[in-house]
Amino acid sequence: MSNEAAVPITGAEIVVRCLAEEGVKHVFGYPGGAVLYIYDAIFKQDKFQHILVRHEQAAVHAADAYSRSSNQVGVALVTSGPGVTNAVTGLSTAYMDSVPMVVISGQVPSHAIGQDAFQECDTVGITRPVVKHNFLVKDVKELASTMKKAFFIARTGRPGPVLVDIPKDISMQKCMYEYPREIEMRSYRPVDKGHAGQIRKAVQLLLQAERPMIYTGGGVILANAAPELNRLVEKLGFPVTNTLMGLGGSRATSDKFVGMPGMHGTYEANMAMQHCDVLIAIGARFDDRVIGNPKHFASTPRKIIHVDIDPSSISKRVKVDIPIVGNVKDVLTEFLAQLDAADARPNTAALPAWWKQINEWRARECLRYSPSSEVIKPQAVIEELWKVTKGDAFVTSDVGQHQMWAAQYYPFDKPRRWINSGGLGTMGVGLPYAMGVQMANPGATVACVTGEGSIQMNIQELATCKQYHLTPKIILLNNRFLGMVRQWQELDYGSRYSESYMDSLPDFEKLAEAYGHVGMRIDKPGDIEGALRDAFAMKDRLVFMNFITDRGENVWPMVKAGKGLSEMLLGSEDL
Repeated sequence: MSNEAAVPITGAEIVVRCLAEEGVKHVFGYPGGAVLYIYDAIFKQDKFQHILVRHEQAAVHAADAYSRSSNQVGVALVTSGPGVTNAVTGLSTAYMDSVPMVVISGQVPSHAIGQDAFQECDTVGITRPVVKHNFLVKDVKELASTMKKAFFIARTGRPGPVLVDIPKDISMQKCMYEYPREIEMRSYRPVDKGHAGQIRKAVQLLLQAERPMIYTGGGVILANAAPELNRLVEKLGFPVTNTLMGLGGSRATSDKFVGMPGMHGTYEANMAMQHCDVLIAIGARFDDRVIGNPKHFASTPRKIIHVDIDPSSISKRVKVDIPIVGNVKDVLTEFLAQLDAADARPNTAALPAWWKQINEWRARECLRYSPSSEVIKPQAVIEELWKVTKGDAFVTSDVGQHQMWAAQYYPFDKPRRWINSGGLGTMGVGLPYAMGVQMANPGATVACVTGEGSIQMNIQELATCKQYHLTPKIILLNNRFLGMVRQWQELDYGSRYSESYMDSLPDFEKLAEAYGHVGMRIDKPGDIEGALRDAFAMKDRLVFMNFITDRGENVWPMVKAGKGLSEMLLGSEDL
């Protein structure tokens, strides 16, 4: 226990001290009546910096990306009522992607709870479905231990956001301050080490496999297990695929990497997933965007090994043969140790034939697109972005066609460089994500790939960027449509573009300049490289690049809803 205060201090001061104890350096927030005591305590301290966003949703998104890009627990602070309800989308986004985060919310005074007080809402009830856990603090003496529990729950086991709701009177009341160094919770004991016997069975199965496949997800990133994964891939010589959330877990430039699987994954990844005889899933959850129709997926017999920290994720959508519950890094470390100790080696007789088949699938060149000298192709912008940044940028994205193109055409060799909303698919995250990434990684190259629909959902955060000298480069792939909606309407709704056309768009260059930034408009393919190089050369400025792209370009390949992985459309000719 630490006992720095010899006199009682307020709940607000306790909150501030707890954040300092946890090593928090940045808090994203927006003040309001219920948190004014906490903001007063923030004013009097110098252990962390508060970042004033322009909307609570952006505060939580920024804290989310801060965590994703740094392996720290992101922290956001919002007021009661609309402050909390504005934060719900950010909480749900982080919850779906298992991002560790602590959100502190103000609440009306204890005596007013349930009285329909000004700016009151049932915070615990509203947020319960979209957080890993939440707390309502009813006694100032419990505040420090509650904060400790919040950080512990957020970062351990399957990570996730935790909310601490603090009534205004609790932040004003005083007590002696003690911060527990360790926390014990009888009802919460996550398992880290995988069962050695299960791992042994899995190793034997992998070594016998004739058509093996390694399928990995965001759990590899969250567990900082990319080094172990890359060693496993090289040691076994097996093909590997990363989900949208797992990109960067294994090196995309490796010849073992077959691309991303799923709805907009590569032909070779999906065919290998469908036709393998042994599949090892590591930190991935077989979600609907990855395996398509579960019945179709199950139609090809295969043995499945599933490694996950969360036992409830195993056999949830797909029945598995060897479940292994544990922290991905610990389990992969044990895998490598057992492989080193084993006399047997992978099935060298069968593997060449499997790779021959995969390379035949690769030869389809499913990501090939038709270049143009007349109109900017969005894929070309992403490819040039990769060249200009030497593949070493932090890339945030919003949600839609531009997100898929960024995932397909920017090969990630490092973890925590690709920051996007996977599970919830939240538009508007790109710019606040870029803010969180840059606060966590000062001096890093940060690019935000967005669309003209998504960017307008949190465009007010250009003001936050100006205030805190944040300088991400914004790559707007502007096709004047809600692109992914338009694509679905073209393919499934007889090209009836109901409310997907973006009319009355702002002059984005002038808008960026109005916020004090640099605006560029690029409408010729020959100007893509020059614009990107000029923008990234301006290290001390936020540059907003408005690329006027081909309006009719679609994301291929595509597995339509209800279809199986091997029922892919590789282009419009398959319609």
